[in-house]
Amino acid sequence: MKAFYEIDASSFTNQLSEKIKNEISGKGKEYVLKVDEEEFKKYLVESFTLEPLQIDRSSEVVHEPRISKEYVQDHMFRQERYERDVYTFTVSYAFTGTPVLFRVRPHSWVMTTANIDVNENTNMVSFSFKLYKKDPDEFMRTKGQFYGNAFANISNVNELVSSWNNGLAHYINSTFENIKSQYQKENDFFAAINVKVNQSTSSIFSAPTVKKKVIPQPVVDNKKEFSSQPTMSKETYDDILRVVYDSGKNMEKKPALYQGKDEEGLRDQFLFVLETRYEGTTATGETFNRGGKTDIILKYAKDGSNLFVAECKFWHGPSECLKAVSQLFDRYLSWRDSKAALILFVTNKDFSNTISAMKAEIAKHPYYISENGARGETSFSYIFHLPQDKNKHVFFEIMMFHYDK
Repeated sequence: MKAFYEIDASSFTNQLSEKIKNEISGKGKEYVLKVDEEEFKKYLVESFTLEPLQIDRSSEVVHEPRISKEYVQDHMFRQERYERDVYTFTVSYAFTGTPVLFRVRPHSWVMTTANIDVNENTNMVSFSFKLYKKDPDEFMRTKGQFYGNAFANISNVNELVSSWNNGLAHYINSTFENIKSQYQKENDFFAAINVKVNQSTSSIFSAPTVKKKVIPQPVVDNKKEFSSQPTMSKETYDDILRVVYDSGKNMEKKPALYQGKDEEGLRDQFLFVLETRYEGTTATGETFNRGGKTDIILKYAKDGSNLFVAECKFWHGPSECLKAVSQLFDRYLSWRDSKAALILFVTNKDFSNTISAMKAEIAKHPYYISENGARGETSFSYIFHLPQDKNKHVFFEIMMFHYDK
């Protein structure tokens, strides 16, 4: 497919709107009139919410090239043609988000595209290009050009996602109420002319539920005696961070949820969400791990292995922030922990300066390796290493929430 080119944004959102309308009306009159409205609307919101696209550049895989022959025209002798090798490379990346968005041409569109292949089962996206000589610099230039052409419109399509999600609940509510009103008027008409209703259908309907996300068990490589693959997929890690981040931002709008609470009280707000989000897992607080008790650990219920480790702290300045990071890595993370987070509660009035101070200071930490992007205005991704093993990398997120009331 051509990246971000196949269907225009208006047609795409119109199709989604029509699907919502059909989903409601397709349930039938009895269902619409008797279902728990709030639960059904919540189900629809969860079903039709779009997830923004994000490419994980660190997951890049360059596949072994396919070598073929091509005939080309000699520039010096126009009548002459000669044969040369052509190397066709395919480069793949893991991604998160709603896969169909790769087809959508957003309203604001950078006029460039490239042919890509999207595997929705593995959440991998790839593109291919040809190289006519074995030149590493030429390879890097061509790969970079194709990457830029293929994914130039990700931020634009994510703006469409944000706009759609922001208006989704209102659209679902108004559409449901309109269809319900039509059914009620029909029933009133039937009652007025003494049409009997089949009482056998008079039952209470429950809304369907969106199935919890299932976290796959970690896969151990039998060829490596002392090593295993990371305990959690990147997709699941991204989902956990999105849930925590969205929950923390929503709390900023509701002072009653954080006023007068200490670190433990605020931590419990996030634990509540994580406990009900995933199947086959347990989310606990103040749980012993390695050298101390950490604030949040998400574990597999069956074997108790760690999926996600997080620490919650109030912001007390840059130096205390670095101490919190050291505490998390020195005391709580074991060799098999590869994904962690620090959640910071900021009470300072000047939130922007606090963010800048954290970002400037974090790069000075001895375990710091590199930045790894940003998930939002106050959620920052980094690569760190374990103190006892510089070759063991950890995906590390720092989230900051403004609880100043």
